[in-house]
Amino acid sequence: MNTPQNPARSPVPVGFFAIAVGLLALAKAWSVAVELWHLPQIVADALTAVGAAAWLAIVVAYAHKWLFHRAEAQAEMQHPVQSSFSALGPVSTLLAATALLPYSRPVALALFAVAMIVQLALGLYLHGRFWQGGRKPELVTPAIYLPAVAQNFVAGTSAAAFGWPQVGAWFFGAGLLSWLAIESLILHRAAVHESLPALRPSLGIQLAPPVVGGVTYLSLSSGVPDLFAQILLGYGLYQALLLLRLLPWIREQSFSAGYWSFSFGVAALPTMAMRMVERGSSGPIEWLTPGLFVAANLIIGTLAVKTLVLLLQGKLLPVAVAPVVESAH
Repeated sequence: MNTPQNPARSPVPVGFFAIAVGLLALAKAWSVAVELWHLPQIVADALTAVGAAAWLAIVVAYAHKWLFHRAEAQAEMQHPVQSSFSALGPVSTLLAATALLPYSRPVALALFAVAMIVQLALGLYLHGRFWQGGRKPELVTPAIYLPAVAQNFVAGTSAAAFGWPQVGAWFFGAGLLSWLAIESLILHRAAVHESLPALRPSLGIQLAPPVVGGVTYLSLSSGVPDLFAQILLGYGLYQALLLLRLLPWIREQSFSAGYWSFSFGVAALPTMAMRMVERGSSGPIEWLTPGLFVAANLIIGTLAVKTLVLLLQGKLLPVAVAPVVESAH
């Protein structure tokens, strides 16, 4: 029975794929740390298993939503903000495919193929809808990075891992130029329009483009990291400091699964730095990298614990409300 103390809950939001993205990205960071610092391989394997299990559970829950709560799923896909988070489905699947590559190439390749097809189709659909106009300025949030930037960067990294660097470079180019075009729109909206408290945690996405793109760039290049890699890392560090400055303001919103928006960038930052050290970068990056790795573990560990607490309390899923469909082209 639903009461004010025990309200009805909605099916799993598509944004929950951010949980799988964060866990799998942290597992990748640990895999790099094992190579660089000879840390225990069992930790990387365990995190990979946990991330893959979370990804599979969310895939099943989201499929259930489309089968039995189709109206809510369709409303979510038509919403100008919520629909962008659907890109995290293919992103998490690409990360799962890359994580499984050392264990079973056929399984990993099958996941990779499906995810590549879906991410390209979904990205073109969502980004094409954005080009048709009609979006209210206050609904231009960092979530719009996900279809055109996040998907293409991760597709580029994954293609390189599977042995197709040329294809990876194409996706990297699509993600890089999309990021540069979109960022000014987001900054303009943030500066001149009223803030939306419910979307403050989505600002965590801002950290991801330079460092996720940096990981992609390093996967497509060789030798000691060049000036462009250093530039991407520098902008990622600046975004991290900016988010620290904004954190008290962001935390005025109570914790929810939306805070996993921070996780991809948080995990990719030390991953990029470790790859650079591994490839010969020296100087300040050598003493900065361990701190970034520790911070990533603490932050994502905190997100995981808080999420488990909400799950055990039965409060992880949002309270059910009547669906409102925003017009979209």
